[in-house]
Amino acid sequence: MLIVKKFGGTSVANKERIFYVASRCVEEYLKGNDVIVVVSAMGKYTDELVSLAQDINEKPPKREMDMLFTIGEQMSAALMAMALNKLNVPAVSLNAFQIAMHTTSAHGSARLKRIDTERIRRELENRKIVVVTGFQGVNKYDDYTTLGRGGSDTTAVALAAALHADACEIYTDVDGIYTADPRKVPSARKLKEITYDEMLDLATLGAGVLHNRSVEMAKKYGVPLVVRSSMNNSEGTVVKEEVSVERMLISGVALDTDSVRIAVIGLKDVPGMAFKLFDLLAKKNINVDVILQSIGRHGTKDISFTVNGTDFDDAVSVLEAGKARLGYEELRAEKNIAKLSIVGAGMMSNPGVAARMFECLYNSGININMISTSEIRVTVLINEKDGVRAMNAVHDAFDLGD
Repeated sequence: MLIVKKFGGTSVANKERIFYVASRCVEEYLKGNDVIVVVSAMGKYTDELVSLAQDINEKPPKREMDMLFTIGEQMSAALMAMALNKLNVPAVSLNAFQIAMHTTSAHGSARLKRIDTERIRRELENRKIVVVTGFQGVNKYDDYTTLGRGGSDTTAVALAAALHADACEIYTDVDGIYTADPRKVPSARKLKEITYDEMLDLATLGAGVLHNRSVEMAKKYGVPLVVRSSMNNSEGTVVKEEVSVERMLISGVALDTDSVRIAVIGLKDVPGMAFKLFDLLAKKNINVDVILQSIGRHGTKDISFTVNGTDFDDAVSVLEAGKARLGYEELRAEKNIAKLSIVGAGMMSNPGVAARMFECLYNSGININMISTSEIRVTVLINEKDGVRAMNAVHDAFDLGD
């Protein structure tokens, strides 16, 4: 069997944890399995690199940030390979160049295009554990790129898909996927299994356990995912196409405090205006989430939307530069917001789910600024200071706790 194991930053934060992870990989190897280990940067090392960069330049070029960021994963991979060798198991660390993990050129949010697997297969045939740097790739100009925060998950799933692995295991500092973040909602309950679609929405909406593009890729290529703890041997959560347990109404509640809301006021109420607005943002690789357009009055309309906080400066710059083309009156931004979401395939066949959520927030005295829905999701925009309180209230309202 071929097993891909991904370990996050907390799992490799220090010498003791590196050796603990290495010993678990050796156990798998001694069963006769081929093992690929994908690692993130140690602990909070990426945050330290961000601080270093901003101390030099408050707005560093994204290309140079990617050059800087790749240091973290290369350090983890080399140290992990050293630990495995110390445990008398042959291992080799490989970075994105050595494997050739081809990506697009969008620095900071690149997408994987293809992986050259020849080098990895050769090392596996020589019965080595292959340790791979997560999070990074190489574009057509031979520049390093990164896949965005949490991108090591996507690296692991992509390798599992390209090499037709028998399992892809994502190890983290929690022992599975919960109905809510257990650090914010004490009553949160661990799920035995969850569908790709539900996990994709939760990951996109701020759940933080898995990178959303990793779930997207796992669904596309049918890669079986297991999320489990790197600190103990407890059973994790399986992410798959269909779940066998009785369908719950709601699978989880997610809170995202990393978004900002931008309102474009006084746009002409004519066809094509929304296209012009969002086309400008798309050309700068800025993802837009919750969108609200007002009813046109007096020949004008307003459009509000959310973007990730890291894209805020770029979004404002693009819109200000395009003011003549768009012809709006005013640009407003709000940073102290939170996106609260409920996700569950069960809501497709159960009317009144949104109403129950809104009633709960009303009873808690929490104002809703914007609403967005899909077949399996309801998202509301609220004040950031109400975020954790609202998350707990909604979690209780749907009886998701233990």
